[in-house]
Amino acid sequence: MEKMVIQASRRTVTGKKVGVLRREGILPGVIYGANIETTPISMDLKEASNILNAATQSHIITIVIDNAEHATLVREKQKDYIRGTLKHIDFQAVSLTEKLRTKVSVEVTGTSPAIKNYNGVVITELDEIEVECLPQDLVDRLIVDVTGLESIGDTIYVRDLTVPEGLTILNDPGEVLVVITSGAEEIVEEEVVEAIAEPEVIERGKKEEEEEE
Repeated sequence: MEKMVIQASRRTVTGKKVGVLRREGILPGVIYGANIETTPISMDLKEASNILNAATQSHIITIVIDNAEHATLVREKQKDYIRGTLKHIDFQAVSLTEKLRTKVSVEVTGTSPAIKNYNGVVITELDEIEVECLPQDLVDRLIVDVTGLESIGDTIYVRDLTVPEGLTILNDPGEVLVVITSGAEEIVEEEVVEAIAEPEVIERGKKEEEEEE
């Protein structure tokens, strides 16, 4: 996994005054965890955003403070959804000699023959997998190849994943990752859900009216 480094400095400005930093192009954050006290930090907004927007939740981000490097995971991102900019980042420092638990994204690749031959639909049941490993053994994603799914009902389970050395999967091996269903079945299921949902809404509304009376 490519090393991602963000230069940071200790931050003394807190509370409502942090808004001033943001207007000056500075991104506030906090770092806590292994081998470091909880420390408010500030980063260059443009530099940090370029790195963080390209990182997944399983990327190790190296935060440099006072020439000391801290391996971290991003635990929370706060965004200004109107401006589309980052507002605040929480980093958890991790030990490179201790195993950690986190989640890794699942990426589905390939084309299932069942799509063309049987009008099948690829359904992804899990978007991420919980793993345990040393920080340096983390991967940014786990690949699921569906080219071997040839018929309706063919399934890939967690146990079928190809796992890199040093990585332990914590999910139930019997959990479904990907399954091929019939396109016609999908339509029928949607119609059934809609038919069930409508009376529930009507009944709930009726009860609310009775309570108001």
